[in-house]
Amino acid sequence: MTASRATRLASLPASLAPRGLSRDEAAAYIGISPTKFAQLVDDGRMPKPKVIDGRRIWDRLMLDSFFAALPDSDGCANHNDVWSRAAL
Repeated sequence: MTASRATRLASLPASLAPRGLSRDEAAAYIGISPTKFAQLVDDGRMPKPKVIDGRRIWDRLMLDSFFAALPDSDGCANHNDVWSRAAL
């Protein structure tokens, strides 16, 4: 993390996570290497970044959504999503 990024993050309350993440931060957020994260983005299992003045930024909320859609170890996607099992 660059000094300017650290300075910007320090201005946020400790309880407020940043919304936009760099590739390395996004990879760390979901617990994988930047290389593996790039593979998941390329094959559509992770979201594409937003682009702000040429800088690629991943939306933390989109990461949460895509991560939740990944299959569990038993191969089921959204196995723990109570809303998908709710009666309409």
